[in-house]
Amino acid sequence: MPPRSFDVVTGAFGYSGRYITRRLLDAGRTVRTLTNSIDRPSPFGSLVDARPFSFNDLPRLSESLHGADVLYNTYWVRFKHATFSLETAIQNSLRLFEAAGQAGVRRIVHISITNPSETSPLHYFRGKACLERALVESGLSYAILRPAVLFGREDILINNIAWILRRLPVFGLFGDGSYRLQPIYVDDLAELAVKQGWEVNNSIIDATGPETFTYRELVRTIGKIIGKNKPVIPLPPMLGYWAASVIGKLMGDVLITRDEITGLMQGLLYTGSPPSGRTPLTTWARQHASSLGRHYASELKRRLDRTSPYEVE
Repeated sequence: MPPRSFDVVTGAFGYSGRYITRRLLDAGRTVRTLTNSIDRPSPFGSLVDARPFSFNDLPRLSESLHGADVLYNTYWVRFKHATFSLETAIQNSLRLFEAAGQAGVRRIVHISITNPSETSPLHYFRGKACLERALVESGLSYAILRPAVLFGREDILINNIAWILRRLPVFGLFGDGSYRLQPIYVDDLAELAVKQGWEVNNSIIDATGPETFTYRELVRTIGKIIGKNKPVIPLPPMLGYWAASVIGKLMGDVLITRDEITGLMQGLLYTGSPPSGRTPLTTWARQHASSLGRHYASELKRRLDRTSPYEVE
């Protein structure tokens, strides 16, 4: 067990950060969170000390990390918006690493993405690669976890696939849907993160689940589980993006971005590495079939509404 008094989790009231925090609390650790949602209700009551990120105040950010053993970093954004951007997320993450170094944090467990590359034309994957290199070169002890698609009760992608299947007569694929992905249960990722926090050796680990699907298989599997076996039809990627954009606008959200579609179709959510998660998506989906996709999960609403509980609406 780490010798210091507490750990820090970014976004403990959010998605993956919540599961990491629960794992740490169950292990008897004291947890502090850094968050942009300081007024969001805590699912942990008074057990977690919440402090703002303070990215623009490096001494204050460093003070928030002072005395921490492990920093579990889940901070990131999916897309550019008027109030946030990928460029800002990169700079903020670099400040967070710098502050951790100044504060003497023993180890950082950083959540990245499968197949990051600094030469990628996709800003999401390029930005993740940039942060990985910065962490490796920081001199800090680190574990970098590379999940593909996460699934769980607060999930967006899997939930919204089910939501579309429940409401539309057909489901349109981007292209033929033959590209693969390896979803991992969010609590399996949390378990891996906490285990890596207690290690000392530097590591980079693909965090993937035990089942591999083509995108077509994934959609058909979800449809079968929730009892909505809709026709699944291939679409030209731009037409699929246009359709997704219309749904997103109707829901006041960004359903999926062009970069996400390109990364998906390029197979960047597949690695072929041995699975590090144990929970099959099919098992979890069957257990939650009655609720999966009943309500739309809005990424943008979660980002803009910083006072409501972080749940599927």
